[in-house]
Amino acid sequence: MVVNPHIKFTYEDYKNVPESETKRYELLGGELLMAPAPIPYHQNISRRLFYSLYEHARENDLGEVYYSPIDVVLSNEDVVQPDIVFISKDRLSIIREEAIHGAPDLLIEILSPSTAERDRTLKKTLYARSGVKEFWIVDPVTKAIEVFTLTPQGYQLFKRFEVSQMLSSPLLAGMEIPLSEIF
Repeated sequence: MVVNPHIKFTYEDYKNVPESETKRYELLGGELLMAPAPIPYHQNISRRLFYSLYEHARENDLGEVYYSPIDVVLSNEDVVQPDIVFISKDRLSIIREEAIHGAPDLLIEILSPSTAERDRTLKKTLYARSGVKEFWIVDPVTKAIEVFTLTPQGYQLFKRFEVSQMLSSPLLAGMEIPLSEIF
């Protein structure tokens, strides 16, 4: 839902939007967008995937993993709240006190009916343009995860992982997660 399509918001404007326990706001191209809070199944998937990534990153000293809500400031007019964020050890300087400023190495979006189109189009394009190395789309309905890697032409599908498969990532060497444990 677009809050007001005629006003262009900045990061400073965004920071002054009142917090809400039932709604999440993002800023895309200067438009303030709202999404309802995720449903419990979405949160279960998010929690399981976060813990799997967190354990792999911790055990291998790879970097930091965060989960929503957390602001990722990609530009003065683009502030997103991905479901899961990974920042490699050599790029931890983009983590600031109030938000992440710059492109993380990996962003993960878990599709919801109200945000699926936005995640697959606007955010995918924004993440590629911003230099996010890897982008995952998690589909709770089909129980699949699409892993995209950044190329000079934009994102290219590395692989679509089904629930019966082991999830792997070019970015997170050695990681294997049985998707049956996520869905």
